Amino acid sequence: METAAAIGDEIKNYILRIENENKELKRTTKQYNERVIALEAENQRLEEKLRLALYRQFGRASERFIGKGQQSLFGNEEIPEGKAEPPEPAGTPVKAHIRNAKGRKPIDPKIPRVAIPVDIPEADKQCACGHPLVCIGEDITERLVIIPEQVYVEQYHIKKYACHHCEGSGDEDKPAVRTGKAPETIMPGSIATAGLLSYIFVKKYADYVPYYRQEAGFERIGVNISRQDMSNWQMKTGKRLEPLIEKLKTHVKSGEVMQMDETPMEVMREPGRNNTSKSYMWLARGGPPDKPALFYEYHETRASENVLPFLEGFKGYLQTDGWGSYHTALKGYPDVVHVGCFAHARRKFFEAMKAAEAAGAQKTCGAAEAVSYIKGLYTVEKDLREKVKAHVISQEEFLEERFLKCTPIIVSFHKWLETQSEEVLPSSALGAAIKYTLNQWPTLIKYLCHEELTPDNNAAERGIRPFVMGRKNWVMCGSPEGAKTACTLYSLIETAKANNLNPYRYLKTVFEKVPTLVPGDDWGQLLPWNITL
Repeated sequence: METAAAIGDEIKNYILRIENENKELKRTTKQYNERVIALEAENQRLEEKLRLALYRQFGRASERFIGKGQQSLFGNEEIPEGKAEPPEPAGTPVKAHIRNAKGRKPIDPKIPRVAIPVDIPEADKQCACGHPLVCIGEDITERLVIIPEQVYVEQYHIKKYACHHCEGSGDEDKPAVRTGKAPETIMPGSIATAGLLSYIFVKKYADYVPYYRQEAGFERIGVNISRQDMSNWQMKTGKRLEPLIEKLKTHVKSGEVMQMDETPMEVMREPGRNNTSKSYMWLARGGPPDKPALFYEYHETRASENVLPFLEGFKGYLQTDGWGSYHTALKGYPDVVHVGCFAHARRKFFEAMKAAEAAGAQKTCGAAEAVSYIKGLYTVEKDLREKVKAHVISQEEFLEERFLKCTPIIVSFHKWLETQSEEVLPSSALGAAIKYTLNQWPTLIKYLCHEELTPDNNAAERGIRPFVMGRKNWVMCGSPEGAKTACTLYSLIETAKANNLNPYRYLKTVFEKVPTLVPGDDWGQLLPWNITL
């Protein structure tokens, strides 16, 4: 029989083995729990990513935040000054406003009128009493008429003169045959006129009609102009306009505020690169507020070195999105203050809100609250800008009032961001939005430092949009030279539009004046604010 001591040792070993197995099970359970938590987080991230992709593909492009049916975002907390108030209950009096008039809008009075009299028959002008009717007034009805493109050829009959008597020997200082001289053109030896070139370039770069479609359009009216002809004309015109573009580039840096943006493009036949390689169109918008200018430049990459040409000679505020190349480039320019863009931060919160909607309204409150904070800043901006426009306050007063009204919102928003960053999953869409905003925070609030600055970089984004719209039609540029001349035409057309000029009339006037310039003339006279159309 086993002794009591042996039995006790066996029991102890059994208990120890059970304890070890229990510890191993706990460790395995902990690992599985951690794995489950990680998988749930990954699943949430992927679901958000999917919903966001579906929203970007099929949802509304507008980022308007209505908040219909939304519960209180702030609980019992006090709403910071400038933030959007929750919807008022039904029956609450609202601020009076002017309702837009219904019906047809009047035709622009600048459009020429052709008066067409409409009278009654002569037989009806006699009253039954025997007396003639007297005209007591008239009603005016307007109908708009469009005349399709009219094409004609300028045919110059150049006269030639000679002396039949002495055959030129009597005036040897002059040629024996004297010939008239046709007006100079920007495209010598070509059939293209200033009007034709302006029409073609505005069609492509303002109306997004590629050359192959224009070629088909010309064929319908009996004109034979190939897409290759138009491309060649663009190249030659771009070369002629290089001095004017240099003037424009200098002007962009002449103001105290400059905005920049960039967008991808594909350029064929780049040396050492595949045709499918991604290149970039860069944009700088600047100059004095009353003379805004947009300058476009093509580069092969999105690297910081491509920002440097825009910064040379510039002192002031540069407003951009959060792309790292701007931060890197500005390290060598202490006279340039980097300003961020609240629109980009808002967009990330808005997308996080949309991505979370399918998971339940309560889960969108965090992102919606961030959007409300930013909306508060925009509300202050809009109200004060309207007061400046109405001459209620001066620019100096605007700067001071904006700072005072926005500071409480900014302080509350930053406190909220720091609190949420410790509670929200970093890999979620909301976590990514919070991280982005905190990283950009020092630059985001810099817009309060200057009256010309706004909370966002949207003016530059609006400047880049025409290229994005055109890119959907022609997809790529045929060569680096074509991309450079496209930048030239975009710069002139968009600068003309920013200064309220008709781009066709502006280009036509420029093309007519360029041949008349001689060495030493100032090309600056052709800039939109100096030229007479």
